[in-house]
Amino acid sequence: MGARREVLAVVAERYRTAERREKGRILDELTATTGWHRKHAVRALSGKRPEEEAARPRRRKYDDIRDALTALWEPSDRVCGKRLVVMIPTLQAALERHGRLQLSKGEAALLGSVSAATIDRLLSETKIAAAGGRRRRAGFHSAIRREVPTHTCNDWKEPMPGFCEVDMVAHCGTSTAGSFNQTLTMVDVATGWTECLPLVTRDGSLVVEAIKRAQSLFPWLLRGVDFDNDSAFMNEVVVPWCRNQKLEVTRARAYQKNDQAFVEQKNGAVVRRLVGYGRFDGT
Repeated sequence: MGARREVLAVVAERYRTAERREKGRILDELTATTGWHRKHAVRALSGKRPEEEAARPRRRKYDDIRDALTALWEPSDRVCGKRLVVMIPTLQAALERHGRLQLSKGEAALLGSVSAATIDRLLSETKIAAAGGRRRRAGFHSAIRREVPTHTCNDWKEPMPGFCEVDMVAHCGTSTAGSFNQTLTMVDVATGWTECLPLVTRDGSLVVEAIKRAQSLFPWLLRGVDFDNDSAFMNEVVVPWCRNQKLEVTRARAYQKNDQAFVEQKNGAVVRRLVGYGRFDGT
């Protein structure tokens, strides 16, 4: 390290006053002598530390349409990015027609090219604020979670009726303390048929009973269930029972709501619209 610093001290002044082509030769010599990466050598010769470069604010391409996306997200029932990106043209035209949204040509072009992943990134802080500042804590992956294959929204292609996304809606109000009611939402991906079943509390045996009830309500045979990573689903009761019933069992990736875009939309457009966000105590 001492030898490298000596070499750097010798060539640094010559590097600062050199022409562009000469700087390239100096860099070649320095990297060959010290074994440094070329980028690190440039920083060292310029007297800049990596953390100083990282501290400079970076302007992102789509930051200018963050407010416009928020305006579109609210009337869409706060759907995830995977669903919102398809709805943007219709919502944008309606909001502009009623004077609720005004965009420049550049902003309209950006809105037309934005991806679902970018939408979720831009709205991440807005979603946390809308949820009262709550963010789910990362949990551990049990053996059952690891053995259940993951399934994304893009994997559905064109499924037959009978393959459902399944999710739980907590009626806890502003506090998750104590026992409170839940709604089990099952959405058939092919048709959009939705069944909402009340649960007194989060319990694997109650989930099994709710799925049994849903089997009698759907007008077709239940073929598969796609859960999230909730422990109420990923346990030694629900997963084995589903497999015994010859149901295909898959799960979404952790903290990727786009993977369950169909049921997440119904949670907002059906359950929350009808029941709201109040607390319903369990027993």
